[in-house]
Amino acid sequence: MTETRGSGPLAGLRVLDLSSIVMGPYATQILADYGAEVITIEPLDGRGNRTMGAGRDPQFSGTALNLLRNKRMVSLDLKDPAARDAVLAIARTCDALVTNLRPKPLARLGLAYEDVRAVRPEIVFCQAQGFRSDQPRADDPAYDDIIQAESGVADAAWQVTGTPQLAPTIMADKVCGMAIASAVTAALVHRLRTGQGQRVEVPMSDVMKSFVLVEHGDGAISDDDAPAGYRRVLNPERGPQRTADGWINILPYSTAAYDALFGKNGRPEMIGDVRTHETNIQRNARELYAELRPIIATRTTAEWLDFCKEYSVPVGRVVSLDELVRSLPVAEHPVVGTYRVIPAPIWFTAAEAQTVAPARRRGEDTRSVLQEVGLRSEAIDDLLARGVAADASVVRQQ
Repeated sequence: MTETRGSGPLAGLRVLDLSSIVMGPYATQILADYGAEVITIEPLDGRGNRTMGAGRDPQFSGTALNLLRNKRMVSLDLKDPAARDAVLAIARTCDALVTNLRPKPLARLGLAYEDVRAVRPEIVFCQAQGFRSDQPRADDPAYDDIIQAESGVADAAWQVTGTPQLAPTIMADKVCGMAIASAVTAALVHRLRTGQGQRVEVPMSDVMKSFVLVEHGDGAISDDDAPAGYRRVLNPERGPQRTADGWINILPYSTAAYDALFGKNGRPEMIGDVRTHETNIQRNARELYAELRPIIATRTTAEWLDFCKEYSVPVGRVVSLDELVRSLPVAEHPVVGTYRVIPAPIWFTAAEAQTVAPARRRGEDTRSVLQEVGLRSEAIDDLLARGVAADASVVRQQ
């Protein structure tokens, strides 16, 4: 399969990935897209994002095909002391390590920061878990749903709908994945300047509380008697509007936009309405949105797109998930065949992101990576023979 060494702005950096499911792998996908060489340690059974959701091949769910791209895959049983030593041998060659294992399991495996720092003092060791390591809940399991519930996401929905609800996407996992990638990059810049490695902690609960309270702290940030929650966003009328033939989202954000929407669509008496003055729009958003809904229902989606373009009114057509997927570029995978690639969303003018290398099979790089970090062939053969490591040939036979 295609080589995975990168050519983007992080080219030349090597990252050891001891994470699973989505949060950590999404972070290392971002780092790999930016050109870092990512070595992922997978469990022998391959459970995790490889089996998360549907897919044509048991090793490659649709999720895994993008999360595992541009990475080298090593299969090891971390509970075996020799396999643990092999991981430390890989860590010795790495600039950063990303893990979402909780503190106690990491310590039991002998892969805590102190263990890794002993072999690689300058490493950036990024540990992400649900809760801060200095709190009683440090070792509590935490998943996206739990963190959404505890970070205000469900309550914000409650204020809109009357029922606590989770966002229909694994928001916490992905927001925290981006935070991990950002934190690792910042710590690597610090090391470049000082030569110092460090442990970086990314608690999901803290990241998501910070994320949600950017706007939902609102007046309560400075006034204990004021309610939290950004009123425009918590407005039940906010959201897509039905047109004559579908759905659209029109967001008038100025007096001029409201004057055009009302004045050109049979409501001239609303032109200059005090509620549409720039300083009043946010507090009157619920009433104004309600006034607009019957108007928007009178034209087709295409007509509204043209109208909004003519009068500079922010607008977006409601696009289905299926339509989004069909719009993605098609690539060829050596095992799965054709599949859709989610492009890296960031563009660099001085250092282009690398061409996507397809997600690799379980254990595809076990032997080559272990050889690179100094394990002798006999030691690698022993790991494979004892079933505490697996390479692609063993996986194919399973």
